[in-house]
Amino acid sequence: MPPAQRHPTMADVAERAGVSTSTVSRTLRGLPTVSAEVRARVEQAARELNFAVSRQAASLVTGRTGTVAVLVPTVQSWFMGAALSSLAPLLRAADLEMNVYVTPDLAARTSFFERLPARRNADALLVFCFDLTDEEAASLDNLGMPVIYVSQHVAGRPSVYVDDVTAALHGTRHLLNLGHRRIAFVQTVGATGFSFSSNERLLGYQQALDEAGIPPDDDLVVSTLPGDKRATAQAVGRLLSLREPPTAVFAEQDEVAVAVIWTLRRAQIPVPERVSVLGFDDQPIADWFDLTTVAQSPSDIGREAGELALALIDDAEADRVRHVVMPTHLTPRRTTAPPGTPQAEEVQRVRNAQPGEGDGMAKPS
Repeated sequence: MPPAQRHPTMADVAERAGVSTSTVSRTLRGLPTVSAEVRARVEQAARELNFAVSRQAASLVTGRTGTVAVLVPTVQSWFMGAALSSLAPLLRAADLEMNVYVTPDLAARTSFFERLPARRNADALLVFCFDLTDEEAASLDNLGMPVIYVSQHVAGRPSVYVDDVTAALHGTRHLLNLGHRRIAFVQTVGATGFSFSSNERLLGYQQALDEAGIPPDDDLVVSTLPGDKRATAQAVGRLLSLREPPTAVFAEQDEVAVAVIWTLRRAQIPVPERVSVLGFDDQPIADWFDLTTVAQSPSDIGREAGELALALIDDAEADRVRHVVMPTHLTPRRTTAPPGTPQAEEVQRVRNAQPGEGDGMAKPS
């Protein structure tokens, strides 16, 4: 369990400095009616307590900064953009500013944890998609403010996330229910130090196969680099060169699933007639490619994380280990069908009859 997290107040500073709250207020506002000796004591007490001088006079009473800090590995991904877009107006409506710290690589991440710039500049910290070390987690526990983990489950800390294991299990069941038994899984690697739920989704896939009595086959689990179409093509090539190639592919992200479809179609392997493809996320690109996917809502996740942050800021007695599990659901489209059956051929016939749908390209007449 993390230590109790309470932002120091002006009363705490007054008690430590041995003065009244009004004297602390006058000192921190820079008024000349305070002696040099008293000013030094108050400023020393404020430093020792990590008391944040707020941006507004009203916050001098509460000791709050009026800011919520957000730690993210990137702002360029679909997920981060959608989550922050819903979080920002929520905080703005509560008269709170949002300060985003972006750490796209390990060097920036190391610098953040060495400086901990949020320590005196925020009332709460939201941490997105970080696979923290024990030392990093301890540093955040000691910030003296609520720390909420977003899109990840962290034991003993408030978290807002989807159950990636269960979601991937349900997605794999969809392929199993269609009759597929050779199901591959394409995961991403290369984001060292950042957590995008790859391991949890792989675990859900494996659990579904075990539930169906299908023995594990390591050859059916391949890796690619995030956003690297060439690496994905190589991964698909490994699957196609197996003695028994898969009849379905579950990609851990929609972007990867689209790259899988692109590779298969370049190799003149029809989707889903020969190979079904399933994604995860339900990004806009999934709709464009008519991709069957496991859907989550980053907008709802960001909004829920903001609500939780506000609750923890406003109520010192609130549940500080609350876990909010957000829903997921399967969105069936036209990239999955039973393997090698007339149903799969019917999907292709319908697609050909509706030019422009599915892959965004008009069919020749």
